[in-house]
Parts: sequence; C-alpha cells; structure tokens
Amino acid sequence: MTEKESALSVLSNDIADLVERISPHVVAVQARRSFYSSGVVWREGIIVSAAHTIRREEDISITFGAAEQAKAKLVGKDAGTDLAVLAVDRSDIRPVTSAGSENPRLGDIALIVGRSPNSGPNASFGIVSAVSGPWRTWRGGQMDQYIRLDAALFAGSSGGAVVDQTGRVLGIATNVLSRVAGLAVPAATIDRVVALLLKKGGVPTAYLGVGLHPVPIPESMQQKLSVKEPRGLMILAVESGSPAEHAAMLIGDIILALDGVGIGDLENVQSLLGPDRIGSPVHLKIVRGGELKEITIVPAERRSVQ
Repeated sequence: MTEKESALSVLSNDIADLVERISPHVVAVQARRSFYSSGVVWREGIIVSAAHTIRREEDISITFGAAEQAKAKLVGKDAGTDLAVLAVDRSDIRPVTSAGSENPRLGDIALIVGRSPNSGPNASFGIVSAVSGPWRTWRGGQMDQYIRLDAALFAGSSGGAVVDQTGRVLGIATNVLSRVAGLAVPAATIDRVVALLLKKGGVPTAYLGVGLHPVPIPESMQQKLSVKEPRGLMILAVESGSPAEHAAMLIGDIILALDGVGIGDLENVQSLLGPDRIGSPVHLKIVRGGELKEITIVPAERRSVQ
C-alpha cells in the first residue's frame, strides 16, 4: 500500500467512525404523509428537527436504533430558523454530547448524518463552503452564524446532524433557508430556540397587523415624490386592534421603507420584523393619496409556531 493509499484509508475509516459515533443520536421523523426527515436528540427526551418537514402535531413517530419506533409530541416550531422541537418519552435514546459553539472554519469537513425509517443511518460528505457572522433569514429568523454547506442534502436529510472532522456537531441541516445551498442551523441557535420553544411554545416575532401586496411604483411617481424605491407594499387589510390600526394606517397606503430600508417584497418585511422590534417605534415611509408621508408604528408581539 502506498503512502497516498494509506492516507485515504485512514480518512475513510475516520469518516466511517464518525458516522458510527453520531448515528445513535440521530432519528428518523415521520410527521408528514409519505415523507420522512431526520432529527437529532439534543437533550434528554428532546429531539430537534427541521420545522418545514413537520406537517402534523399528533401521530408523530420516530425511528431509531435497530428500526425501533416511538411516538413523539410536537413542543413547538419556529419557521424563521426552520427548527422544530419534539418530546419523546424514551430514556434509552441518548442526546449528543459533542455540540459546541466554536466557530467552524471555511473548508472544514461537513458530514451530514441522517436516518431513514427503512434503511437506517445515511450520510453525505462535503465541506463548509461559506461562513459569516450573525444574519437574519428571509423568514425573519435570527441565526447566530451563517454556515453554508457544500454537501448533498438527500430526501430526508433535513434535520440531520452536521458534523465536522473532530466529531463536533455544528448544527442540523436544512435546505429551505437558502436558495443557493444547504445550510447548518448553528448549535448556538438551536440551544437558544429550544429554550424558547420549551418555555413558550413559540418564538416571539414582531408584527404590524396588515395584509400586504407588492406593487410597482411608476417612474412618474418616483420623480414626483423624489423616491428611489421601484416597488412598495400596498396595504390591503388592517387588523382590528393591531399596531397598524393604532398608527392610523389605511387600506391603499403603500409602504416604501421601514427605518430607511426599502421593502419591495414580503420577504423584506419578514426579515426586518425580528423579536428586537417588539415594542420599539419603527418609522415607515409611505405613499398616501399620491403624497409622501412618514408614520411611526410600534410592532406588537406575535408568537410564530408555523
């Protein structure tokens, strides 16, 4: 055996050992008809999975070990971070002990370990292809870190453990928070969201209480009002008793910007209305009756469990 062949053999054995070490802490989750995802036992009796794969609150089953099954209960979901927390009354499924908050490095190995209810553990291999600091998802969730994966996410991989070369669990895999590639929801984010879901059943988000629809701003109006925003959001409905009603917002108003940030589509609004906005005045630039106006609104709390 050559030195190169020996190095490859060691790498192969190390990867297989990592999968063998992590897979007992990974379960298959069936909470959607004819579809399964993966989940990680994060705390004793607590499983974390991808929220977008959980479509029912009852009759959720998990598969672990040698095709053993158990029932799980949905504790709560947070669409913003794509996290769901399930509770299971089984002391024989041990939680991971290698989750850490240390920052991954660009180029670190990223091993995704999932589980199928039929074929057992599965894995895909890649690297951490991008890393940055805290960021807000297009769904409005606050991530402690952006971790992009260059590793295949197969059917059922979402919710699986993302592991580096040392066996440290970086987080769980998701394929709905980025249009570019799969991501790892960081361990620090999981710890924070799990604590909130266990305590409150949901993650507080700010809301205005309006129904919105994107509309283009004609060039003639842009010139007349001296605005640069090519699009805005027209108010189609105002919820009774909502922050929007208290701020005297009207059906037909067109919102151009929130605290100076243009909001030409609904995703912009979701990304800007995080928990930090609750109870804090927000300044809206709007068009009303062909005139430019500024309105101050104080977002209220709404708990998102979707």
